[in-house]
Amino acid sequence: MAKDFNTIDDFDVENKTVLVRIDVNSPVDPGSGIILDDTRLKLHAQTIKELSNKGAKVVLLAHQSRPGKKDFSTLSQHAEALSEILNLRVKYMDSIFSNAAKEAIKDLKPHEILLLENVRFFSEETLSRSPLEQSKTHLVSQLTPLIDYYVNDAFAAAHRSQASLVGFTVNTPSAAGRVMEKELTVIQDALDNVEHPCVFLLGGMKPDDSIDVMENVLSNGTADSILTTGIVGNIVLWASGADIGEVNRNFIASRGYEDMVEKAKELIDRFGDKVKYPIDVACEIDGERVDIDYTEIPNEAIFDIGVKTISYYAKEIREAKAIFANGPAGVFEDPKFAMGTEDLINAIAKSEGFSLIGGGHIAAATAGLGLEDQMSHLSSGGGACISMLAGKKLAAVEALKNSKD
Repeated sequence: MAKDFNTIDDFDVENKTVLVRIDVNSPVDPGSGIILDDTRLKLHAQTIKELSNKGAKVVLLAHQSRPGKKDFSTLSQHAEALSEILNLRVKYMDSIFSNAAKEAIKDLKPHEILLLENVRFFSEETLSRSPLEQSKTHLVSQLTPLIDYYVNDAFAAAHRSQASLVGFTVNTPSAAGRVMEKELTVIQDALDNVEHPCVFLLGGMKPDDSIDVMENVLSNGTADSILTTGIVGNIVLWASGADIGEVNRNFIASRGYEDMVEKAKELIDRFGDKVKYPIDVACEIDGERVDIDYTEIPNEAIFDIGVKTISYYAKEIREAKAIFANGPAGVFEDPKFAMGTEDLINAIAKSEGFSLIGGGHIAAATAGLGLEDQMSHLSSGGGACISMLAGKKLAAVEALKNSKD
């Protein structure tokens, strides 16, 4: 397949300085601050090792969390973890474009790897602007003279138009890394060549994204059936005319998602029974899980889909030839309410159809069950993946395409 962006294969990187934007944003223990999951570091190892093996001087740029969060930290332990994964020394610099950082980049020898400090320590990084505007930031203008090539491997952040993701593409020959290349190729191919029946399982806590996906894949004929869970399912239930209880209506409104109810109603009106919602839900009553029919929901918080819905959805999944899943079915962190998420992941794993798990919490739950190898593709980026499913362009990918032009 001809690609409309450069890849590593398009550049001779021997003895060249290559700046690689990776996404190693990882969950950390709130007490110790130690990285709990090194999945993303392992994913980027292929790109980093390949560039190093080809004789590049590899400079890594990454972030961890964002300002104001408890896990917003330096990348010193990320460098140590990467060194172990790569079995290569990864140098660490506790600044981004200080004189010391610039000298460290200039001093790199072929095959060596240097990780710069958390790029979000630099305040301009968190601003969303055009590639041209981002190319004029201190970050980009200070580092550009020191590098020969820019490689973006951060698919998980590809929907953001931040300096380290789009700014370097303006004046530096740029390419997609192996993670970025694989994600874009697999997801786009799956959407372009979808087999039917095709089922979308949409849940989680970001209903605006899921409603956009629903509208896109139903309008263009990609989806034959949408199975809704989580807050998405509650919104669709409410839109269908069900009484989901004041506490659940208030929760949706408090999150600013009340306008999604009308959008969901429009989709139900347009596409009828292709939009499916829970026929029972699970609430916590006297400290226990209680499954309740959707016509009798009490004024109690909904924490999961019910057992009848799990069975109904699992049957749809088993019969599908393509399954796209994004977002957990409920509060899966609580064992009482993990059933919906875990049973549906198991159903997808056993399916003979193509399966794409869209990153984020559902990817974590899949990995927690040890079923990642049973899926056709486990995406590294929840936000970027769902943006693709919604038919939206990814800012960092468009920047790479324009760089090739």
